[in-house]
Amino acid sequence: MTWLRAELLRWAPTALPYLGLTVLFALTLVWFFKRQQKIALIEQIPGPRALPIVGNALEVNVEPRDLFHKLCDFCDYGKVSRVWIGLQPYCFLSEAKATENCFKLLKGDHTSGVFTLVILSSQKHLDKSRDYNFLHPWLGTGLLTSTGSKWHTRRKLLTPAFHFKILEDFVEIFNYQSNKMIKLLEKKADGNCFDIFPFITLCTLDIICETAMGCKIDAQDNSESKYVQAVYRIGALVQHRQARPWLQPDILFKLSGYQKEHDACLKLLHDFSYETIRNRRREFQESKKSKDQNATEDEAIGKKKRLAFLDLLLEYSDGVSQLSDEDIREEVDTFMFEGHDTTAAAINWSLYLLGCHPEVQARVHEELDAIFGDSDRPVTMADLREMKVTENCIKEALRLFPSVPFIARELKEDVVINDYHIPSGTTVLVVTYRLHRDPEQFPNPEVFDPDRFLPENCKGRHPYAYVPFSAGPRNCIGQKFAQIEEKIVLSNIMRKFRVESTVRREDLRILGELILRPEDGNFVKLFPREAH
Repeated sequence: MTWLRAELLRWAPTALPYLGLTVLFALTLVWFFKRQQKIALIEQIPGPRALPIVGNALEVNVEPRDLFHKLCDFCDYGKVSRVWIGLQPYCFLSEAKATENCFKLLKGDHTSGVFTLVILSSQKHLDKSRDYNFLHPWLGTGLLTSTGSKWHTRRKLLTPAFHFKILEDFVEIFNYQSNKMIKLLEKKADGNCFDIFPFITLCTLDIICETAMGCKIDAQDNSESKYVQAVYRIGALVQHRQARPWLQPDILFKLSGYQKEHDACLKLLHDFSYETIRNRRREFQESKKSKDQNATEDEAIGKKKRLAFLDLLLEYSDGVSQLSDEDIREEVDTFMFEGHDTTAAAINWSLYLLGCHPEVQARVHEELDAIFGDSDRPVTMADLREMKVTENCIKEALRLFPSVPFIARELKEDVVINDYHIPSGTTVLVVTYRLHRDPEQFPNPEVFDPDRFLPENCKGRHPYAYVPFSAGPRNCIGQKFAQIEEKIVLSNIMRKFRVESTVRREDLRILGELILRPEDGNFVKLFPREAH
């Protein structure tokens, strides 16, 4: 034994490197064979021919105006199609109905229905795709970007903040800010063509800042403010990076020069959020200690202070949930990001389509006249329940032009969809823009027809055929907020004006990155409505 030990010690220095190389080689072989197996499975899905290493990245290296249409064209390969962006496979889902063979591999049972349901309704496939990682510097891991237990905890915590009674308190803000926009639009209502998109975007930015943070930034009065410009610019930079694989590695993004501008916007936005949080937290603590006399008097005469989203988070933080300033900042910034561009796009597309269809616009005017007459009074929650035609116009606009044109998830387990075995690690993209155009669910899908959403016409339509706010566990927590805001802002515009769109549908140039928007804006003509 002594001899054997001596021999082992003598040969160890020479053998160890070889042993290490052998283990490394073995691990490389295992990775290689697993990778080849994954590639073989992905390649069974129809899609464009991919080049080694770069995949189809060169095909999406196009101008932003062409990228959206290029991605939609990939859906022409089939109900399920695939694309390689570098070494990462993307699986596109674009039609509502699935075949009898659509099933969840993770449960081992066959289910008929909609294959988007496999992804959107799953309790396991909740992780957003890696494309959302580029939002982390701005939003951290708030509700939009978080995963696992943190997402479950935050979702449960934040859901009460969107209770109907709390949303009702925001109606006053929706009316105030939209009427402020009306005053600006009255100066443009002379029949001349202009871009209405910025007016609506600044209005929704004012709304979201006041409802989320409880403070006014007066974006409609000062569109050149540094905060407003930073919001716009950081969103553009994130979209620019997402669409260009060579800018996605941090080192290359830094070398490109974009990092410096990105960080400057980031500092401004975070500084503003943290300052607001500190001020509101101080006010909250002082209010608790002193029982402010004004608050007592307000309560005595039946007034109740309206709480912003930030105030609710501070209340939660003071209770069982210990939220740090950073935790609160993540959620407030997320609400700011998700809550202004999406609603602005929905309102703009609704106006655009009404401007293209005067016969439908006349029905909206008739409905609003029946509700309000000649009154200038603000919109109430009771009024919203009467706006059936207006609501269906917004729904149909979101069908044709969903604010979020793609919903991305990263698979954590293998699934089988339409007989295709899709391995874990694949990014699955539900292409809502194409999903909403499934002729089996929506006959004559390109026609603007709000009556599609009459109760009798919705019967038999699969619930996952129309998902403008996503669906399943990770659906948009703020969708009721958005729907109320959109109806109030749109109805206030339509009560005052008649709109004509100046760009034909066939001439539209659409940008579809984070948000679906017209590339050149929404150019319309506004005319004051005569007394009715």
